[in-house]
Amino acid sequence: MNKYLLSTLALAFTFSTGSALAQGKMKTKSDDEKTKTKEAGMTTKTKVGDDGKVKVKGESEDGAKLKATTKPRKGKDMKDMTMSSGSAGVLVGGAMMTPDKDIVDNAVNSTDHTTLVAAVKGAGLVETLKGGGPFTVFAPTNAAFDKLPSGTVNTLMMPENKQKLTTILTYHVVPGRLLAADLKDGQTLTTVEGETLTVHRMGDTVMLHDAKGGMANVTIPNVVSKNGVTHVIDTVLMPTK
Repeated sequence: MNKYLLSTLALAFTFSTGSALAQGKMKTKSDDEKTKTKEAGMTTKTKVGDDGKVKVKGESEDGAKLKATTKPRKGKDMKDMTMSSGSAGVLVGGAMMTPDKDIVDNAVNSTDHTTLVAAVKGAGLVETLKGGGPFTVFAPTNAAFDKLPSGTVNTLMMPENKQKLTTILTYHVVPGRLLAADLKDGQTLTTVEGETLTVHRMGDTVMLHDAKGGMANVTIPNVVSKNGVTHVIDTVLMPTK
């Protein structure tokens, strides 16, 4: 067994706690921040320092050795990582959006997104947005829908206009999971609807330019759900169709 494979196996066994394989075949002994694991003829020792640094050492029965060190992420990277995996969630519309719920189940709790939720239901997109994804959703608030010409929302919610409503809503969805840090100035995003959005960025401020020349500001970024991420926006984005 070569050292690269040993390293890969050791890291996998060290960090993938709770797996069936670990529970069924590994023997582990822990002493505070130190852990010693034996599995498949390999002994792995892990130590976590006060600064968050993780050191892994391993040796197989044939004498092959490995050594690896990982350092904690800092600054903005650490903030993004916490946002994407933490259980605290993000407050939107008076409710806490948490990573253990899907995009729809989070959205229905926001008092600022009742129009969007009704539109998603009217377009028959609930099951799609509850799917595995991942999706990046730009979610207009109720106030954003209120900016549209009088009567527009009611007209779009009519059964005969379901296709038009679906077109507009899917223009707010991008395949994949894009955090705010992934959105770069001048970047072009291809939506599920098929047309594109253009990202404009000034420091931490992210804006989206739609196909008709409109501009939306991201007011609350990185609302992480288990099947993607939502960015709250202040204007409805409009495709050309």
